[in-house]
Parts: sequence; C-alpha cells; structure tokens
Amino acid sequence: MSFGYQVLGFGSGGSSAAPYSTDFLVIAGGGSGGAEDGAGGGAGGFRTSTQTFNVGTTYTITVGSGGAGVDASAHGNVGSDSSISGSELTTITSTGGGGGSNTSTTGDSGGSGGGSYYGNGTGGAGNTPSTSPSQGNDGGYGTGTSPYYGNGGGGGAGAVGSNGSTSGGGNGGNGTANSITGSSVTYAGGGGGSQGGSANVGALGDGGTGGGGDSGNNIQAPTAGDANTGGGSGGSGFGVSSLNGGSGVVILSMPDANYSGTTTGSPSVATGVSDKTILTFTGSGSYTA
Repeated sequence: MSFGYQVLGFGSGGSSAAPYSTDFLVIAGGGSGGAEDGAGGGAGGFRTSTQTFNVGTTYTITVGSGGAGVDASAHGNVGSDSSISGSELTTITSTGGGGGSNTSTTGDSGGSGGGSYYGNGTGGAGNTPSTSPSQGNDGGYGTGTSPYYGNGGGGGAGAVGSNGSTSGGGNGGNGTANSITGSSVTYAGGGGGSQGGSANVGALGDGGTGGGGDSGNNIQAPTAGDANTGGGSGGSGFGVSSLNGGSGVVILSMPDANYSGTTTGSPSVATGVSDKTILTFTGSGSYTA
C-alpha cells in the first residue's frame, strides 16, 4: 500500500517557518578630534529600521571602530562604518563620523561631520552619503582672531555642532535617544571643539549628549568618545594629542518566540523585554534567523 509521503526539502536559507519582523539600531564609530587647535570629531551615523527576517538566513553584523586619536598637530581620523546585511535584506550602513580638523583644514564629512578649525567657513558635512531619514548633522566651524578664537564642535545625530567663537570652542552636537533595549539610551553625540592657541583663554567645548568627548587645551587633556555610542572625541589644545572616537554598536530586537539562539561574535542577549529578545553586538558577528 502506498501512503504517498511527501519529502520537504530545505535548501540553504530555506524553511517552512514564517518570516518575522526585526527592529534594529545601527551606530557607526565616531570620528576623533583634531590635535593642536583641534576641532571636535563627528558622531558615527545613527540609523534605525524594521526589516523582515527569513528563517534560516544568516545576517552579517559589522560594528565600526572609532577613529584613532592623533598626535599633536594632526587632523582627526574618520570612524568606521557599521552595517547589517543578508541575502534577502537591503544592506543598512551607518557611516563613520568625520574627523575633526586642526590648523588650516576643514572637518571631514561622515555620518555626522567633524568640526573645523577657525577661519574655515564651514564644518564637515553630515549625513554623507545621504540617507532618509538623516543619519547625522554637520560639524561646526571656528571663528575669532588669535588668541581669542574657538574651533567647531563635531556634529551629532540630533543636532549640528556648535560654532567656535571668541569665547571658546563650540560644543558637540547632541545625540539621539532610542529605546530599543527597553530603556532610553542616547547615542551619537559630537566631540567638543578646543579653544584656540596656547594662551588658554576662553571656554572648552563640551561633548554632545550620547558619548561625545569634551575638548581640551594645553593644560587639560581632551576626552575620548564613549565606547559603543558612536560619540566623537574632543579636539585637543596646543601640543596635546587627541583620543579615540567611540566605537559603534548594532542592536537587534525580535519577538522572543522567533529568536533562534544561533549567533557568532558573542553578542549580549536579553530576553523577555516586553516579549522581545534583544541582541547587542559590540563587535562584529552574525545572527541566523
């Protein structure tokens, strides 16, 4: 007697289970501030989305590092991109933050732009390349006449970097809050711009909320961007090195019932957050749906 059994074949990435929606946050590495009359580093790009994950497909997560700090009299470095990609998914990339300028240069473009040295009429451009909604803002520029001048703050996800002035360096642009983890956390603040010259006149630019580093002078060292926030680091003063921009982070949120448990890269895993499983990648890895 024939029972007419049907054999179901599952190729690579195939499954009988239904696809499911996943929310994610992608933050790139922040730029580093310039050194010696340094402007603030721009924040890493900030992007959110909701996408459909297909069961059996592996999604690759890349977490960008912050731009490396630089020795005295050097332009800051751009942060590295963060992204998530898969065979059925349009790659979502957040762009690294722009490096802050030093003497006679303009801040780099990036997710948010780096600040510029005084005398340059513009800061680095944010939201580069262009995305909708915007992933970041422009850096500020410096103004004044030596020794009474200030350098621009780096742009943040939520605001442009402030311009420097005769009163001191510009503040970094504030970041943007997000509650994907179940609690509100602010990411992607720009680094503060330093005051000009070696006379230590004027105020130091503060880092923006969301991990932006404060600026320094030739007495006080600047601070780095906070790790896993994408914050830009602060610009440094005369004869002082700058520090690293903050590394990025990629966070996924999916229904508890759909979480497969298959990952690489050792993300932290939190379950039962409003019936969601939260994967936080602070280094590159993957998730198989």
